[in-house]
Amino acid sequence: MSLIPAFELGLWNAWIFILLVFIIPHLFLNKYWKARGVDEEMRRYNKKEKKLGNILTVIFFASIIYGIFLPLKLWTAWFYVGFSIYLLGIIFLTMATLNFATTPLDKPVTKGAYHISRHPMSFVGFLTLIGMGIACISWIFLLLAIVIIILLNVLVNAEERFCLEKYGDAYREYMNRTPKWIGIPKSKD
Repeated sequence: MSLIPAFELGLWNAWIFILLVFIIPHLFLNKYWKARGVDEEMRRYNKKEKKLGNILTVIFFASIIYGIFLPLKLWTAWFYVGFSIYLLGIIFLTMATLNFATTPLDKPVTKGAYHISRHPMSFVGFLTLIGMGIACISWIFLLLAIVIIILLNVLVNAEERFCLEKYGDAYREYMNRTPKWIGIPKSKD
């Protein structure tokens, strides 16, 4: 990994990965997010969460712009390792999207990908950025992934507050049996 990556506009750049993971799912999930009240949830952010949400939005758009000019390191070991991690994220994103879209609106999403993590879509964002960083040999994407997961760790608390208000004990039981993040087991109380 070089300190300053080579920038070039091209077809085989990281923007392809970004398109698949961040933009296309948003187009398909937008109506489900609205139906579940995600807009309302975001309006309930406290001042700190609003600032962090704005920072996350800036980082998101910066990563899209950065990805337009960042070439993939095709046919290298870095590419294959990064693409494998990215592909795992895409599979998990597909599962989480289907679970989110097929759960009745009056129930919390708890099946499939949501059975092993309370925030699988947030985790997928982190996982795919790690994969992109490796596939492009970009320490900047790896750094973005770390910053994003730190910001998301704070912002998902607001999501959980909203879900507790909306779904009550059903969501509390779900929180008690399901870890927040994949790979981080629930602590035994």
